Amino acid sequence: MIELYDTTLRDGTQREGVSFSTEDKLNITKKLAAAGIDYVEGGWPGSNPKDIEYFRKVRELELENTKIAAFGSTRRPGIKADDDMNLRAIVDSGADVATIFGKSWPLHVKEALKTSLDENIKMVASSIEYLKARGMEVFFDAEHFFDGYKSDSDYSIQVLQAAAEAGADCLVLCDTNGGSTPDEIGSIVRVVKDKVSADIGIHTHNDAELAVANSLVAVREGAVQVQGTINGYGERCGNANLSSLIPNLQLKYGYQVVTAEQLKRLTATSRYVSETANLLPPAHMAYVGESAFAHKGGIHVSAVLKNASTYEHEDPETFGNQRRVLVSELSGKSNLRYKAEELGIELNDQNENLQEVLKKIKELEHQGYYFEGAEASLKLLLERARGEYEKLFSLESVRILTDKKETNDPNSEATIKVLVNGERVHTAAEGDGPVNALDKALRKALVKFYPEIKEIALVDYKVRVLNGQDGTAAKVRVLIETGNGDETWGTVGVSTNIIEASWQALVDSIQYGIKFKASKEAV
Repeated sequence: MIELYDTTLRDGTQREGVSFSTEDKLNITKKLAAAGIDYVEGGWPGSNPKDIEYFRKVRELELENTKIAAFGSTRRPGIKADDDMNLRAIVDSGADVATIFGKSWPLHVKEALKTSLDENIKMVASSIEYLKARGMEVFFDAEHFFDGYKSDSDYSIQVLQAAAEAGADCLVLCDTNGGSTPDEIGSIVRVVKDKVSADIGIHTHNDAELAVANSLVAVREGAVQVQGTINGYGERCGNANLSSLIPNLQLKYGYQVVTAEQLKRLTATSRYVSETANLLPPAHMAYVGESAFAHKGGIHVSAVLKNASTYEHEDPETFGNQRRVLVSELSGKSNLRYKAEELGIELNDQNENLQEVLKKIKELEHQGYYFEGAEASLKLLLERARGEYEKLFSLESVRILTDKKETNDPNSEATIKVLVNGERVHTAAEGDGPVNALDKALRKALVKFYPEIKEIALVDYKVRVLNGQDGTAAKVRVLIETGNGDETWGTVGVSTNIIEASWQALVDSIQYGIKFKASKEAV
């Protein structure tokens, strides 16, 4: 059995430009668990308030068979494990699993740690013993292992043997600089398997564009745990990409790493993480990319329409993707039915609105809408199409003024007129910015009719420019994350006017919250 270990929330955030809020991390954790990930590395407890909050809140999530891992280093040189604040923080996190990294390359021991080779081995052993004594499952990440092995194989093996003897549950061999090749990885893993009596894991980086290949070779040579990140996010050139590793392991090598239903969630998970990171989903990524099964050439299209296997190595629906013909896009009924079922809406081929819904979604996505990170907007769209949408309020007008003086921060005021149950409400509110003022004014207008709106609060707000070549006239996509204290939901708006895009996402977030979440009704 191969274990899947995800480090998107820690290693993935080391990618330039990526930062997740606590709510982002919790939502991604739920997606990873639903996709069948065995271990989710939540971060480095004690290093910052965000990770401390994450480990406190993640205990409240129901994650089925997924375990949460806390990351950290071995104890510092010259002190006891009991006195090391980093190790204490790992235990205090409440995580089931501790993943600690230690040096296995003499260069790093001498130059980075400024300690002796013997002391480094003692640091590894005593840290693992400390954590095991407190009932934790412990993984030891042998940092820079492959470079260390190529420099001094005897010492690198001694480090692993000390970790195994101390009780480590898995020894994870790390290609931290990402410069090793598959033949090197394979031969070294074979030696390790012969000399160390413990489970072996693999953690590779993509600096030579070989992270996925190196991970697969390691598994073929006996590694039982694969570490990586969704979409390969990570520092420099990134980490091994679980979005391609998972289907490769399951479909090409025959390892049963997830269920068929979990595998079908892979594309949605990949795109959700992209949207949450405020990055464009990689269109040409294997298996999950929008272009992975897109056909443009006339001969290709003709053949695929007769028999898809002529130009496709796998069925895209196996992992939740869909085939696309770029001249006349094929319908995605099965994908829409699957998503509707996940959102608690029944759709079938006989539903007279199904084709209309598909057409509407494609039109909106062409305009720049993207629903993987905005499932609340998608659910409202489906309900509108089925004639089951009850509009809670409608806008008559809104005016937003921003006052800026050279010596002061800008101040915004929103004046709004809305119709609620036939009654016109006219109110105003000030905010730190135009969207904040708009949000406050709308809530002020609605609270008399829907007092449950007090339970709903904006959690996150992201803006992405969709066509940057148009400069300040560019179209933007706004993603809003809203919460009620227990859970969050995402909504989307698109326009060349950032206020209009924000209004669209804001209205959906409040409509959805009042209808489905303020009463704690499940999706």
